[in-house]
Amino acid sequence: MLGLSGLDLTHLAYLEQKPEKGASKGQLMTAIDSVFGKMSEEERTSFTAILTEELLKRKPDVEGQLEEHLSRLGWSVADGTLIPIELFDAAELKDFPAESRQDMLKAARRFRDGDLSGAISAACGAVDSVTTKVYCEQNLGDPGSASFQERCRRAIGARGVIPALESELQNLGWKNEDVIPFKKNFEGALNQGAFVIQTLRSSMGDVHGTKPILRPLVFDSIKWAELLIRAIG
Repeated sequence: MLGLSGLDLTHLAYLEQKPEKGASKGQLMTAIDSVFGKMSEEERTSFTAILTEELLKRKPDVEGQLEEHLSRLGWSVADGTLIPIELFDAAELKDFPAESRQDMLKAARRFRDGDLSGAISAACGAVDSVTTKVYCEQNLGDPGSASFQERCRRAIGARGVIPALESELQNLGWKNEDVIPFKKNFEGALNQGAFVIQTLRSSMGDVHGTKPILRPLVFDSIKWAELLIRAIG
């Protein structure tokens, strides 16, 4: 598993395990720590991700234990995949609609591995899955004939997201003069977020080949996708 995960095993070649006077487990672990310590930050990220996933393939029952340890280092484990907590926690992923969960997990994995254009495409695919479901359930027509932003806007309207939000805020005791501008701006934010993702998908996605890309905007697109999925789903 160490070799599959990118650790150069030639640095451990001098350690030979044999019944008598062989290398101990402690010596092996110390040597592994030494090689890991010399890795770059990018190499460590890749090594940790691949090693965790290889381990979970063999022993899926240790996911809970690994989750506890890795969470302290900024990682979360979801469906056998290591993802950065900065994107979303595994517990949050469980709340996503089933049709979008795998695409969001794919977006997080690609972001982690540096496939930024692919991450945008996967995040958009997750939103597409949710809006397509709404189009079918509400008989809104062919989702393929509408732009990404239009699909999101119509799905939000069909699901009654904004009226439901208004009612919930009023139940909390909000006054109308506070509710009205808030819901208006919230609806506008969702619409503008959809436009942002739509634009990034066209300009930075991998549909028509890899293009120049900005990592912070990819992170933003994934978070916008999460917000839209939660609102629509």
